[in-house]
Amino acid sequence: MTSKKAAIIGLWVVAGVALLLFATFRIVQPRLNRTLADDLGRGDYVLTTTTGAPFTQDSLKGEPSAVFFGFTHCPEVCPTTLGDIATWQEDLASTGQQIRTFFITVDPERDQIDQLRDYVSWVPQVEGVSGDPAEVAKAIRAFRIYARKVPLENGDYTMDHSASVLLFDAKGRFFEPIGYQEDYDRAVGKIRRMLNN
Repeated sequence: MTSKKAAIIGLWVVAGVALLLFATFRIVQPRLNRTLADDLGRGDYVLTTTTGAPFTQDSLKGEPSAVFFGFTHCPEVCPTTLGDIATWQEDLASTGQQIRTFFITVDPERDQIDQLRDYVSWVPQVEGVSGDPAEVAKAIRAFRIYARKVPLENGDYTMDHSASVLLFDAKGRFFEPIGYQEDYDRAVGKIRRMLNN
C-alpha cells in the first residue's frame, strides 16, 4: 500500500470517528439525558381554552402554570380539587402572587367550552380546556394521564382519571405534582418554590 493510499484511508477513518463523536454528543447523548421534566406535556395536540385561545405545548411557556385533568360531571375529585385551587389562589394573592391553571377535560364529548367556562368560572385564574376528542386523547398521552370511560348501570357513564395537579415552570418544564388532597401547607409551599425559582 502506498503512503498516499494509507493517508487517504487514515483521513476517512478520522472523519468517520469525528462524525460518530458528533452524532453521539449532539443527537444520542441529549436523548439519553432527557427526563420526565423535559417530556411531560410535549405533543402535537391543539385544544381550545375557555377564553378562546389555542392550547398547545407552547401554552405552558411564559409563566408558571398548574394543569389538572378532570370533567364537569365529576362527583367528588374535580370539585374538591377546584376548591383546593381556589384556596391556594387566595393564599398566593395575599403576597401578590398567582398561578394560572388549566383544567383540561377528559370528557370532551360532554364538556363543551361554554359548559367548562361555567364550571371553572368561580375559581380565580382557571381556564377550562377542551377540543376534539382525538386532540384531547393526544393531550392525555402527552401529560401521561390516566383516563378511562366507565359505564354506569343506567346507560350513562363516568370517568376514572388521574387526580394530581401538575406544576410547570415558566419554561414549560414539569416542576412537580401536587397529590389529591395533599397537605395544604405542603401544596402551597411547592407552588411558592416554583414561583420563586
